Amino acid sequence: MLTRYRCCEGSVSAGDPILELGSLDDLEIQVDLLSMDAVRLRPGMTVNITGWGGEPLTGHVRRIAPSGFTRTSALGVDEQRVPVIVDFADGLDLATLGLGSGFRVDAEFVVWAADEVLQMPTSALFRHQGEWSVFVIEAGRAMRRPVELGRRQGLVSQVRAGLEAGETVIIHPGERVAEGVRVRADE
Repeated sequence: MLTRYRCCEGSVSAGDPILELGSLDDLEIQVDLLSMDAVRLRPGMTVNITGWGGEPLTGHVRRIAPSGFTRTSALGVDEQRVPVIVDFADGLDLATLGLGSGFRVDAEFVVWAADEVLQMPTSALFRHQGEWSVFVIEAGRAMRRPVELGRRQGLVSQVRAGLEAGETVIIHPGERVAEGVRVRADE
C-alpha cells in the first residue's frame, strides 16, 4: 500500500479514493525541470540520485514529457517546467533501501562526460579581439594566451587547445593585468 486516504469506517461516495496500491519494485522518480534544462536530456542518460538519506544511487532517464506546465517559483516568477521520469538502475532492492512514494531525492543528470578533460575556472576567461583568452603566468609575468574552449558549465570550462595541464592562469584578471606585467602566484 502506498497511500491510505481513509483511516476508519464510514460511508464513501462513488469514485472517492480509499487507498492506493503499488509495488516498490515499480518506483520511479519524477523531476520537474525547467524547460531550458529538459531540452538537453535524452532517454537513457545517466542520473545520479542523492539527497535521499543513503549512498548515491544510479538511474536513467526513461521519458521526457512532450508538454510542460507553469509553476510559480518561490520568488514569484512563472517558470515553464517539464516532467522527466527517471528509473532506478536495475538490481536495486528499493524496499531494502527504505525508499517509498513521495520521498525527497536530488537528481543530477549527466549530460556529458569524458575521461581526462583539461578544465579551468571560467572566471579566468576574457575576450580579446573576438577570441577567448587567458593570462598565463610565465617567468613571473602575465602572458595573454588564446584558448579554444569546449563545453562550459558555470564555474569551469573545458580547454581544447591553448593550455597545458599544470599551467597557472590568472582568475578574475582586472584592469591592472596586461601582457608582460609582473605578477606572482598566491598559493
